Amino acid sequence: MSLLLHPTTASAAQQRFAIGETDFLLDGKPLQIRCGEMHFARVPREYWKHRLQAIKAMGMNTVCAYLFWNYHEWSEGHYQWEDQRDAAEFCRQAQAEGLWVILRPGPYACAEWEMGGLPWWLLKHPGDAFLRSRDEAFVQPARRWLKEVGRVLGAMQVTQGGPILMVQVENEYGFLSDDKAYMQVMRQAVLDGGFDVPLFQCNPTGAVARTHIPELLTVANFGSDPAGGFKALAELQKGPQMCGEYYSGWFDTWGAPHRRGDNVRAIQDIDAMLNANGSFSLYMAHGGTSFGLWGGCDRPFRPDTTSYDYDAPIGEAGWVGDKFRTYRECLARHLEEGEVLPDPPARPPVMAIPEFSLDETAPVLANLPSRAIHARSPENIEQYDISRGLVAYRATLPAGPARRLEAANARDLAWVFVGGRLVGTLDTRYRRFGVDLPACPRDTVVEILLYTIARVNFGMEVHDRKGLQGPVTLRTARDETQELTGWEIRAIDFGADAELPPLRWQPRRSSGPAFWRGSFDATATADTFLDMSAWGQGIVWVNGRCLGRYWSIGPTQTMYLPGPWLRAGRNEVVVLDLTGPRANRIAGLTTPILDQLQPGRDLKRPLNTARPRLAGLAPVHEGRFASGPATQDVRFAAVAHGRQLCIEALDSFDGKPHAAIAELALLDGQGRPLNQAAWTIAYASSEEAHQEDGSALNAINGQAADYWHTAYSDAVRPLGPPRLIIDFGASADIAGLRYTPRQGPEGVTGRIRHYRIFVGDKLVEQN
Repeated sequence: MSLLLHPTTASAAQQRFAIGETDFLLDGKPLQIRCGEMHFARVPREYWKHRLQAIKAMGMNTVCAYLFWNYHEWSEGHYQWEDQRDAAEFCRQAQAEGLWVILRPGPYACAEWEMGGLPWWLLKHPGDAFLRSRDEAFVQPARRWLKEVGRVLGAMQVTQGGPILMVQVENEYGFLSDDKAYMQVMRQAVLDGGFDVPLFQCNPTGAVARTHIPELLTVANFGSDPAGGFKALAELQKGPQMCGEYYSGWFDTWGAPHRRGDNVRAIQDIDAMLNANGSFSLYMAHGGTSFGLWGGCDRPFRPDTTSYDYDAPIGEAGWVGDKFRTYRECLARHLEEGEVLPDPPARPPVMAIPEFSLDETAPVLANLPSRAIHARSPENIEQYDISRGLVAYRATLPAGPARRLEAANARDLAWVFVGGRLVGTLDTRYRRFGVDLPACPRDTVVEILLYTIARVNFGMEVHDRKGLQGPVTLRTARDETQELTGWEIRAIDFGADAELPPLRWQPRRSSGPAFWRGSFDATATADTFLDMSAWGQGIVWVNGRCLGRYWSIGPTQTMYLPGPWLRAGRNEVVVLDLTGPRANRIAGLTTPILDQLQPGRDLKRPLNTARPRLAGLAPVHEGRFASGPATQDVRFAAVAHGRQLCIEALDSFDGKPHAAIAELALLDGQGRPLNQAAWTIAYASSEEAHQEDGSALNAINGQAADYWHTAYSDAVRPLGPPRLIIDFGASADIAGLRYTPRQGPEGVTGRIRHYRIFVGDKLVEQN
């Protein structure tokens, strides 16, 4: 057990805030931190004060704030801190409302934000393992970033009369690695930035020891079992116990049900933490909205919705209700002597907007820039200095019979046209990188329009290079292949703030991917929610400001439009729709639609007609997991080789016929997790999709707070034991696995007891 030391050379006398053996100390007196997280980038600047007042009224004395590196340095060497990005002003406003600040400057954040906050231009460097490592290609830019943060926010530290009490170093690094030397490098980079307040790091309960160093206070992140989290910290260090992220709800991904948090359990856990003299930060107190194109992507590839409501006690538009009141009543029981909670601020006004039409269009393929990049075979777009947006690829398809076009990769979605006619789609969600082409009696043009949705924000998969990636081949029915070369590449690069390109408008409908334009008149400038449920998939701008992405598959069907971004009088709306609207009309609603799925609006998905092929196959391993929520590593007697792995649950600890997995990682011979970027679910015996999001993809998305759960709300139960089969995309050597059970208290359903593991090249077949 280590004694926590001050992480700086400043004496305690110079610091108003310090870390003691059992308490945080402010001016020498114990301070119990009641913190709520809010990201100023996700809240209109005009509403920062309103949301901070709500956090204060809920019972918090501190606000936690991420800095997203790419939000401030989208172009290498060019930093932006003005207007919506004015982090120093946010700190000043927090201090004015009587709130302390905990700063989390990265360099990595996660937070369901584009690439976890890392800037896209880092991906110009080759390799799939240099980010968040001691590779100088990452360390040097990260040092420059943290020095810039210190330049801007150093004066906001409590040691200089500001509100910043503590600064976090990195974020949940134990999920990725156990390289403690890297944590020392990042700690020194923060110190070199001029920070002299206490520094800390956070990790999930099961990973707190993986990257702990005595120079940093370690705090635990969890959404349940605070006693277990605090016990893990007590075994690691002397110091105050704190939950760095306690989850009020969860984030949403496109195509999955809206997530909600367990309010009753949350209040019990917060009571328990505060009664144990612990501190906590509520993630999120107010989630807000991932305006622009800043929303991230869960792994292996599940893009996050624009709404970041998070089922937080302060809703997406700043509304408070029963959940807020429950938290406020709980925290009111733990106030300091003489502390009084202010009343919550009034709800911002809302208004309806009568339905209006968008009658002008600008077809995407007719509005590409004239400048073209010429390439024999397409590479990732970062190599062409393209950050994100729409990328069109054009080549000459030689005359020939029906063939199949196959690309090495396509990130993220693409529409394939032959002779101007749509013939199919490429979709990275399903690793679908091929499309059947018709016979061509003569040479013709093939065009591929690719849309980059978001970069993965978690795990090794943050090395998420975008674009159509070659070789692109043509395969005949006789399995003869020919590489398709000689590509012209044109891009509409949306850049940092999704700037609209110059467009040539026409007063008629368009049948393909197109921008649409219309307008409405407003007599007031109140909040509203644009109903996009009749549209397909794309992006919305109002008065030139990007509201974010929409996708009618849900669960979010509305776009939050803040009142301060409207004008009295005429307001222009531009919509990029890539799949085509059912009706080219929009209305503004007075309430959001956050939980309405429309799976029929999705691109054609492959039918799940797979079935296991395990008969006669011997398991490579069988065993028994320990009870409880702890992550467990299992090593096989011998290294197994194959493209697919099946875990078969023979029984569960609660005795019910269900299985659940919060996270499943596979290990190489050195015990390191394998890269999951190419993984897909090849088969699941069932998954719960009605009462909650029990999708099988939850087992490989890197998030321990959600989980795959076999179906329990359907009338028909599958026969046989629960099985989950993962496809790696290519054969691999598997030496073991890391299993994270469903989290929560004892007695939750689905924790696997006895199990068997199968590995092979083809464990499933199609009916």
